[in-house]
Amino acid sequence: MLTRRAHIILPKDLVAEIDGLVGKRHRSAFLAEVARREVRRRRLLAFLGREIPTWNPDDHPDIDAAGGAAAWVKKLRREADKASMRRIRRARP
Repeated sequence: MLTRRAHIILPKDLVAEIDGLVGKRHRSAFLAEVARREVRRRRLLAFLGREIPTWNPDDHPDIDAAGGAAAWVKKLRREADKASMRRIRRARP
């Protein structure tokens, strides 16, 4: 991973707390991890706050064709059960 040095200013008490948790030698890794997590969280919040719905039924005609979501899930489970049984039968001596 490429890195870039960034000069940031933090309160002394916060730096002391971070050092107490992870040590001075791991400060950058800790801050990078926390920053990544926060960026991911904010992107998710922005995505969830959109006016456009995430789910569009037109993108999933297979669910309607199966008779609705409940029927679609039952069909998927039946298919998975059949596949599991085939694997079990093949594994038997």
